[in-house]
Amino acid sequence: MRFDRVKLLLKDDFAKLQNAKVLILGAGGVGGFAIDCLYRSGVGKIVIVDYDRFEQSNQNRQIGSEALGESKVKYLASIYPGVEPISQKIDINWVESFNFGEFDVIIDAVDDIVVKVALAKRVHKKLIMALGAGRRIDSSKIEVSTIWKTHTDALARRVRERLKKERFNKNFRVVFSTETPRVKEMGSFVGVTGSFGLFCCSEAIKMILEEN
Repeated sequence: MRFDRVKLLLKDDFAKLQNAKVLILGAGGVGGFAIDCLYRSGVGKIVIVDYDRFEQSNQNRQIGSEALGESKVKYLASIYPGVEPISQKIDINWVESFNFGEFDVIIDAVDDIVVKVALAKRVHKKLIMALGAGRRIDSSKIEVSTIWKTHTDALARRVRERLKKERFNKNFRVVFSTETPRVKEMGSFVGVTGSFGLFCCSEAIKMILEEN
């Protein structure tokens, strides 16, 4: 009963979701909505990695943020039974040592440029990278492309520059916005941050269904 509507949509391909393994890095405004979407769609194994705890400033946009002071991944795992939490700081050492081999898709919902570049170099074939979702209000400006075709987004530009310096030229999927930021401060709106997470989920499902 739970997944009947998804099965009506995907037919025999639903089995691919049930057998899929997705890793989500970052359980904030983008990552939380990606988790919710993948969970409700029937993805068989979802692993989430984050080291932060919920704060009051998260409550305008993050799923689970009513649990102030709680570990984000542990609380989200409690409301999405079966999701596996890893409470871990995501830094370059972790990226370089973690075994990504079992996962079909890796969703990058972190803000650290060094981490993003390291992820691209290690797992570009499986990667969906979320770029700048803050300081914007128009979800219709969100697009999916490769990192090399992004524009307007300052975070994307910095990632591109770092990759070029390191002589990396492979393609990977990114979710970004063409909307010019409204403010310089770190303002945020759930209509955009949440939509970024849903776009990441949609792209993950497409990647899974495209696999032979």
